[in-house]
Amino acid sequence: MRRLIPALLPLALLATSCSTTDYDLVSTASLPRFEDKDPQDFGARSPHRHQVHGIDVSKWNGDIDWQTVKKSGVTFAFLKATEGTDRLDSRFADYWRGARAAGLAHAPYHFYYFCSTADAQADWFIANVPKEAVQLPPVLDAEWNPASPTCKLRPPADEVRTALKRFMDRLEAHYGKRPIIYTTVDFHRDNLVGYFDDYHFWLRSVANHPENIYPARKWAFWQYTSTGVVPGVAGEHTDINVFAGSAKNWNAWVASVSR
Repeated sequence: MRRLIPALLPLALLATSCSTTDYDLVSTASLPRFEDKDPQDFGARSPHRHQVHGIDVSKWNGDIDWQTVKKSGVTFAFLKATEGTDRLDSRFADYWRGARAAGLAHAPYHFYYFCSTADAQADWFIANVPKEAVQLPPVLDAEWNPASPTCKLRPPADEVRTALKRFMDRLEAHYGKRPIIYTTVDFHRDNLVGYFDDYHFWLRSVANHPENIYPARKWAFWQYTSTGVVPGVAGEHTDINVFAGSAKNWNAWVASVSR
């Protein structure tokens, strides 16, 4: 893990004197109590060795008892908010208020749609996501969506990067937090290798350690399964993630970005 944590330490070091009174600190003694219906063998670099675990959810996860989720060992939650220029997740408002009431760190995410402009999508996100719902930095979900019935467009890589940067600049200007980039192996390979090194990345890698399939990419969050079973989440499958740093790194980082 030597390559992963240093990228987070500068933020952590700046945050050591900040307050986290609204959200519970992570204890190094907390143990996750969730399962996986299709567990993978990650060897010595198993995600279960990480101290800080989280979930990402959308309306498809159904009813969520956030207090039970927290007691299961979950520390943070990424919540789907918007998609494109006309879709608002119907559970978003309930989810962020529930996560907040339970003391779970949380952030909204936007699923980017390549048949709409960056500004139109930023306008939609800003119109539907109040600042009080953005505790952790907002997330840009950047991936290809070949199953989309309305948009299969794959712009050239330079156009993709320009559009994503414009979208993230708009969100950073409005919320005062630099967005996190969520992405997948193929989208990263096609568009992001060597770019956006000053952003935190959240990487999907459900069959191998991200260091093996995202060469030279430092990461802050790792989505390691989409078949998790988390107490308190009604849906059959839940995405589970880990944070790259220690519990101490996490507490300091959350303090720095929650102001």
